[in-house]
Amino acid sequence: MSLLAELKGIAESLDIPVETGVFSDIPPDEYIVLTPMTDTLSLFGDNSPSVDIQEVRISLYTKNNCTERKNQLTEKLLKAEITITDRRYIGHEDDTGYHHYAIDTANYYETEE
Repeated sequence: MSLLAELKGIAESLDIPVETGVFSDIPPDEYIVLTPMTDTLSLFGDNSPSVDIQEVRISLYTKNNCTERKNQLTEKLLKAEITITDRRYIGHEDDTGYHHYAIDTANYYETEE
């Protein structure tokens, strides 16, 4: 499994349309864009990676109450044991009417031997 796949599942469970990188359709009143930020292989004594650390930014765009959705996302992320490294309100986009809220996430995955 990957962090992107887990985050897509969480967004879909909240009935929020989600895309990776950029939203390609006509945007609805609320949607999420997932942006991969890092993908690190940790090395140990034998120089073989044993852990894949992935970080992804969740960008929530909504014309509705962003606080309510932020709280729902936070709850789902914590229940899924996904680390939240940062949460911040980016601002209101006057030209589109969207509130933009970003949640940075991280998780690790054991590599196969």
